[in-house]
Amino acid sequence: MRQAGIYSGIRSGPHALPLARIKKIMKQSGDDVKMISGEAPIVFAKACELFIKELTQKSWNVTIQGKRRILHKDDVASTVVSTDVFDFLASLVSGDCSEQVSPVEKEVAILES
Repeated sequence: MRQAGIYSGIRSGPHALPLARIKKIMKQSGDDVKMISGEAPIVFAKACELFIKELTQKSWNVTIQGKRRILHKDDVASTVVSTDVFDFLASLVSGDCSEQVSPVEKEVAILES
């Protein structure tokens, strides 16, 4: 059986996100960023993994409440609108989703988190 190569897209290490890409994004963030330590991209990778996991879990709960088994964009948008922690993403989701979340659903989401 063939081993997964570097370019196969399969990650065998502890990091699910590509550290080189994270470092490249960090360098592009501003002209004053010249050097980045080796540990910084690792910390950012872990933070991104935790963020994605949390957003996915909360969005999956919305999917389950809708009695579905497929996660849709609207589920993620609804989660962003109804969770205060994700308010910084509100401008990225469509505006029509904000009307779908009732104040009661928002309170339930706050109490669950």
